[in-house]
Amino acid sequence: MKITEKELQRLQKLTEIDRTYWDQGLVLAGMDEVGRGPLAGPVVVGCVVMPPEPLLPYVNDSKKLSEKRREALYEQILTTSLAHSTAWVGPEVIDEINILEATKRGFAEAFSKIGLPVTDVLIDALRGLDIPARQHPLIHGDALTYSIGAASILAKVARDRYMIEQDALYPQYGFARNKGYGTAEHIAALREYGPCPIHRRSFIGHFVP
Repeated sequence: MKITEKELQRLQKLTEIDRTYWDQGLVLAGMDEVGRGPLAGPVVVGCVVMPPEPLLPYVNDSKKLSEKRREALYEQILTTSLAHSTAWVGPEVIDEINILEATKRGFAEAFSKIGLPVTDVLIDALRGLDIPARQHPLIHGDALTYSIGAASILAKVARDRYMIEQDALYPQYGFARNKGYGTAEHIAALREYGPCPIHRRSFIGHFVP
């Protein structure tokens, strides 16, 4: 596949931060989560160690990509990365310990599963994680660095696939369309049918008794 000059320039810009670690010979991972805001389903954390070469065209913040492109990049990340992992924290844990602590637990679990001696981690915004590596939080890091962008794709595609599976089990909520977020359609279904087993009880008190 031929890469345009514009895309090459974008990739060079996107990897500027990553290269400060790669050029030192450090083992760099990117980490990101998907699913902190939905009313249903898990929060999913992706952790990935990408090589400096080859760079995958079109890696970006997963929210900026079409579903088709995310799916294609997901498969490329799995085969190109030096290591990758995901961690899932379900609604029952989110309800028990709150979404922030659940997210932090997911980050620690995903890191523990990576299987490489990672020295440095680029993280989208979150601070103070219980992981044995230097942590570098970046606001909107999924749009600023290649490694976090790749991690965001890993987490989003995994979670979206799960929510599509749940749509087949609980079709009344439209999970394939809203992925569990509080859309008007989803809230109307909650009020009509009540919650299903994957709803976060701590998130839906405004909509159901």
